[in-house]
Amino acid sequence: MCAGLVAGGTSLTGCSSEDPDAGTNGVGKLTATKIQSKSSSAAEAASAVRLSGTVVSKNHTYSLDMQVKDEGGTGTVTSKGQTFQLLRVGEQLYLKADSEFWTHKKGQGDGKGAQGDEAAAAKLDGKYVKVPEGDPAYEQLSGFTDKKLLLDGMLTLHGELAKGDRGSTGSVPSIKITGDDGAGGTLTVSLDGKPYPLRLDRGGDAGTLKLTDWGKDFKVAEPDKTELVDYGKQLPTS
Repeated sequence: MCAGLVAGGTSLTGCSSEDPDAGTNGVGKLTATKIQSKSSSAAEAASAVRLSGTVVSKNHTYSLDMQVKDEGGTGTVTSKGQTFQLLRVGEQLYLKADSEFWTHKKGQGDGKGAQGDEAAAAKLDGKYVKVPEGDPAYEQLSGFTDKKLLLDGMLTLHGELAKGDRGSTGSVPSIKITGDDGAGGTLTVSLDGKPYPLRLDRGGDAGTLKLTDWGKDFKVAEPDKTELVDYGKQLPTS
């Protein structure tokens, strides 16, 4: 009836309610399961993304600020008060940190040993150190630079999915989906443009991540030889 009145040149205020999905990408109309599926597909298809925030794993808290894409990744990780930079170009991983990061067994052993550790560490200060693929550190650290691995591991919600509140993330309209009412995590999905994940609150207080710069390219390149140290098959150990 309202449509007929408008078509006939007459409009009545209040004939139609405001559509919350007007001007959006429409995923807000979908079920929580379909929203998660659409969001995962958009994330997988994106050429690049930046992840920043905290991740708690095995009782360790990691602070991340990483840019990742299929060809590699770069950024910083902080753990146990130590900050280091990671760079992956193809399959090759590099780690850069200050001398304190490389100093082993601080305060232990005799004076000569401590001085030797400090001298060796000083040579690595601010240098990119090549991480051999066979070194245990490679498996532990390369995941922070792997787009697929990061997203697959981070964007999974656990338990029964449900739609949460609509709102905005910065200036972007968004909608939340939850696993087990938030106990299994909460994912905030963009309602503008492609349904990219914008924020993840991991279940069990396991950290919060912001996901930005979707599709924004960045450069990954091999370090200059003057900045590089290669120990061969194994990183220096204590």
